[in-house]
Amino acid sequence: MPQYIKKIFEKGLPADFILIGATTRSRENISPALRSRCMEVFFEPLTPQHIQKIVQISANKLGIEMQPGVPEIISEYTSEGRSANKLLVDAYALALNEPGDHRESRLVLKRHVHQAVQFSRITPVSPRVELDSSEVGRIMGLGAHHYHGDVLEIEAVAFPASASGEGSIRFNDTAGSMARDSLFNAASLLRQQLAANLKDYDLHINIVGGGKVDGPSAGAALYLVVVSAITEVPISQDVAITGEISLRGKIKPVGAIWEKIQAARQAGLRKILLPAANLKDVPAGTKGLEIVPLESIDQAYPHIFAGPIPRQSEPL
Repeated sequence: MPQYIKKIFEKGLPADFILIGATTRSRENISPALRSRCMEVFFEPLTPQHIQKIVQISANKLGIEMQPGVPEIISEYTSEGRSANKLLVDAYALALNEPGDHRESRLVLKRHVHQAVQFSRITPVSPRVELDSSEVGRIMGLGAHHYHGDVLEIEAVAFPASASGEGSIRFNDTAGSMARDSLFNAASLLRQQLAANLKDYDLHINIVGGGKVDGPSAGAALYLVVVSAITEVPISQDVAITGEISLRGKIKPVGAIWEKIQAARQAGLRKILLPAANLKDVPAGTKGLEIVPLESIDQAYPHIFAGPIPRQSEPL
């Protein structure tokens, strides 16, 4: 806890009274006049370990017996304590209503949780990615939307245009205008670094699931996945990258680093590439992930690609 916040709760402020309010709204949706009179305190999102602990405590209080692994499954489908408890109770209800001798306590099995998930049409918070593999035209980016981190699965496929200079680019409309601008930056950088003109290709880029990107943080990932598509060099699938890319190939800082790290950890990724300027934003004691700072996009090549990339003097 920041010391100035701790001091407020221990010693108070020079005011007649202090009103403490809580909201799930983003700061943009709160009146600037009200915000100017407030001290903002942000609470970090719950991690999967927090959710597992909440489920275990609730099960103990309710006298629910669980098969080993049940809390872990629940933590894959929610990042909120209330939703986690609801999923536990739904699974318990399914266990109690199974045919057979009635008992006061029934064991909640993994299949009960999966049934509850199916009935409620719940999708994983951050689906786990396939590790120990490499693929052409598929990369893991990191984004954030409303203070929640997401692993963005971005894929691209390139075909030679029917006539030189008459290719087309197709991209998700739902990704947002800033993601589209990042793609234009990547196209200019490709001509500069690899002597590749995207107008010579019919290029289709897809953010799987129609993910919304608030800012330019997917720029580096978009550039790299396009490079992979047109050079047919595979990309390692246990690595994710975030960062804005400039027209000169520099990696610019982005926001929501903590949220993106949590999303990558939950997805089972092993390495994150992020702007060097954001290294100060990485929480102290971050374990289980290799953090690689980048100054320029060239520095990402040995971490991302499973083979050499043709340089400007080499024909594609």
